[in-house]
Amino acid sequence: MEKLRRVLSGQDDEEQGLTSQVLDVSTLSWNTRLRWFAICFICGILCSLIGTSLLWLPGGVKLFAVFYTLGNISALASTCFLMGPVKQLKKMFESTRLFATVIMLLCLVLTLCAALWWHKNGLALLFCILQFLAMSWYSLSYIPYAR
Repeated sequence: MEKLRRVLSGQDDEEQGLTSQVLDVSTLSWNTRLRWFAICFICGILCSLIGTSLLWLPGGVKLFAVFYTLGNISALASTCFLMGPVKQLKKMFESTRLFATVIMLLCLVLTLCAALWWHKNGLALLFCILQFLAMSWYSLSYIPYAR
C-alpha cells in the first residue's frame, strides 16, 4: 500500500534497481518466513531420513543419493526464507566462504551425476560422504572462527 501511495504522489524512484524491485515484491512477514523456514528444513530432514532408510534396499543407493541431495538442497533453501534469496546468495559467494560454497555445490551435482547418469553406486556413496563434509564445512563458515 505504501508503494502505491508513493507512486501516486510522484515520490517513487523510476530508476530503482532490480534487486530492490525484487525485494519490494517479495516481502514476507517474520512469522511467514519462520513458518516456511521450518517447513523447508523439516522436509529436508525427512528427505534425508527417507533416503537413509532406502539405502538398505536392493538398488537403494540411487534413491539414497537423490533423497539425501534433495534434503540438503531443501535445508539450504530454507535459509532463504530467513535472510531472503538475494542476501543469501550474496553471503554464499562472499570471499570468506566462496571456496566452501563451490565445493558444496559441486558435491551436490556430482552426487546426482554419479547416481543417475554414471550409474556408479560406490562413487555416489563417496560423493554423499563428501557432500556431508562440504555441507558441514559450509555451515561452519557462518560461525566466526569456527573453521
